Amino acid sequence: MSQQRIYTAADHFVPSAGDPVRSVVTETGHAVIVAWTVAPGQCIAAHVHPHGQDTWTILSGSGDYTLDGAGASQRIAAGDVAVAPQGSVHGVFNSGAVPLTFISVVCPKDAGYELATPA
Repeated sequence: MSQQRIYTAADHFVPSAGDPVRSVVTETGHAVIVAWTVAPGQCIAAHVHPHGQDTWTILSGSGDYTLDGAGASQRIAAGDVAVAPQGSVHGVFNSGAVPLTFISVVCPKDAGYELATPA
């Protein structure tokens, strides 16, 4: 029995004039792999995964990555890997001129999702 193990990220990036697009690449018993497309001016709201970690590998573009509930941020760009350990506030605003694309690995798959409350 063969299980697919190689995926083409480009097949999952979907630009949108509305909200950022979250496209599930695959889901296993251990993790959810998601391709994100965040157009200029769009944001992924600050949130936490109370029961797991979210790791982003930035493939193109740039943005302001949220570091905490008070709104502190740091610039991320293609080639960066951003790690949000369990319970860490994170999100992003694309302040650039081109789409921000990245792969997110949430582990475990039932890490949960809660919007962050402002500090």
